[in-house]
Amino acid sequence: MRKLTDELIESKLEESGILHFEEMEHERKLQLVLDHYGSEFTHDWQNYGFCFTTTETADGYELYMATADDRSPDFSYDIYYYDSQWFEKLSDVIIEGNRIQIDEYMMDEYGFQDAIDTTYEEFYNDKLKDIEDELIEKGYERERTGNS
Repeated sequence: MRKLTDELIESKLEESGILHFEEMEHERKLQLVLDHYGSEFTHDWQNYGFCFTTTETADGYELYMATADDRSPDFSYDIYYYDSQWFEKLSDVIIEGNRIQIDEYMMDEYGFQDAIDTTYEEFYNDKLKDIEDELIEKGYERERTGNS
């Protein structure tokens, strides 16, 4: 029996350039998730599937918008008064494989970076499962303990 261990799985991931999310640089995480899910960021207002932008109310308050249609957003679901929740949709939008319009300065926001971390963590866990399944197909087995 060839023994399947977490260390073996993680080493296989590292061989393919995929590190644990705490060890990976933000720019590399971003590139891996965009490539994997077929998403991209654009600054082109003519050709996008989803956008993250800001707008102002008539009396000068800034609002944050995350929507598929910036011309007629759903005010109940697409408009945010606070920027702390503005990027809550970003992970799902990336996973769905969208062309995402966003201003470059917004990509430095904490919420943006946090959403990329969340997306990368999901990507990493999916890759762990894929590697484990591949190794099981090759005849590796988890060692049985008294609890399993």
